[in-house]
Amino acid sequence: MATLIRTLADHSDDVNYCAFSSSCLATCSLDKTIRVYSLSTFTELPYSPLKGHAYAVHCCCFSPSGRMLASCSTDGTSVLWDARDGRRLAVLPQPGASPVRVCRFSPQATHLLAGAADGSVVLWNVQSLKLYRSGNVKGGSLVACAFSPNGNFFVTGSSSGDLTIWDDKMRCLYNEKAHDLGVTCCDISSRPVSDSENGFKYFQMASCGQDHQIKLWLILFKGFLGVELKYKCTLNGHSAPVLACAFSGDGQMIVSGSVDKCVIIYETRTGNTLHTLSQHTRYVTTCAFAPHSPLLATGSMDKTVHIWQLDLKQPCAGDTVKNESKVAVEDWSEDDVSAWLCAQDLADFVGLFKMNNIDGKELLNLTKESLANELKIESLGRRSKVLQKIEELRMTTISVSVPVPDPDEFLCPVTRELMNDPVIATDGYSYEREAMENWISNRRTSPMTNLPLHSLMLTPNRTLKMAISRWLDTQQK
Repeated sequence: MATLIRTLADHSDDVNYCAFSSSCLATCSLDKTIRVYSLSTFTELPYSPLKGHAYAVHCCCFSPSGRMLASCSTDGTSVLWDARDGRRLAVLPQPGASPVRVCRFSPQATHLLAGAADGSVVLWNVQSLKLYRSGNVKGGSLVACAFSPNGNFFVTGSSSGDLTIWDDKMRCLYNEKAHDLGVTCCDISSRPVSDSENGFKYFQMASCGQDHQIKLWLILFKGFLGVELKYKCTLNGHSAPVLACAFSGDGQMIVSGSVDKCVIIYETRTGNTLHTLSQHTRYVTTCAFAPHSPLLATGSMDKTVHIWQLDLKQPCAGDTVKNESKVAVEDWSEDDVSAWLCAQDLADFVGLFKMNNIDGKELLNLTKESLANELKIESLGRRSKVLQKIEELRMTTISVSVPVPDPDEFLCPVTRELMNDPVIATDGYSYEREAMENWISNRRTSPMTNLPLHSLMLTPNRTLKMAISRWLDTQQK
């Protein structure tokens, strides 16, 4: 359950962003202000609202310790505030004075990242208040960014639809066309995951866009082989552009807000919809989970911020496999195994299994001998019960293999078949070359918009072709 427990209606214009610290909630608005509330009472702090920006405030964020608050604005500046008393600590002007759309502190709070409408992205040294590094994205405004939990890299999203991975020295590591109509937001889960089979570490990322979709990705670091952004799946719950997305602190849930006025909470592992919240009366522009309490904040163009209390009793891993077979047991994390043990009335083994790093793959390989000799379970009756439950799990796992549908963004809009030679037309959409050539031989309009095409030029979409090739490789394994 998600219960609406408070509505904050202090802003006089659209709410653009909201952010939590461990003790406070900050919100910002087109009304040029930032408001800060206590989480214990949801009342404004004595120094709120913060005034200092000349135009709309687009984004705000707390430093990891919660002692500083950053905000950025159409006025071309990012501002640092003392979150304890509201003092303005610094005004950081964006090079070129372009409107600043997004800002984030690095996990160590050593740098502040600011991205602007002209595509510029800068890192400010928080201690010296001097520009540390700068760069640019091509062909669009920078509208989204997120740091990895270790601070070794960050991701930016642009209105042209690109996701770009940068290292902490502002070197571009990877670029991917992610959303045809533009990225609107992205977030990286604070829980990195290790791939025990290959020894790689990966990070889960969510992105959303004007294409109505939320996409989940894995950012893979392969040592000297470099970095790769690997597509995982698409969540299609919204019926209009998705403006915001965010992971919960434990990475088990994703929340999104949309032009359709709805907020949807998904279970990350399965993609299942847990809650759909429709209390906002205009576009939902922002959403955020509190880091250490079961709270969710959502903000809207209706000038309000809703505070939701969450019931964190999520479906256990075992139930998910039995009922829907959506997640392979061999892909379970150690936490998933723990949830399964609890569901099987074997909670007293959770500590033992965690101590021995038993994930889904290890669980399926357990035998009578390994339970006795490696895990040291002395009771024959208890060993037998564990083996019986594992055998039931094995039988459930091999029951039905559901074919994975081709991702919609890999299908030609004309033929609705998987593209082999994708090209970009001048309407900005990607098509199968042969289908588009046949189309424009008879007419000079866009298949998607029905508007005239300014040119009949078709440009190879190599990024999309590579993405389709990688996806096909995963389906053959």
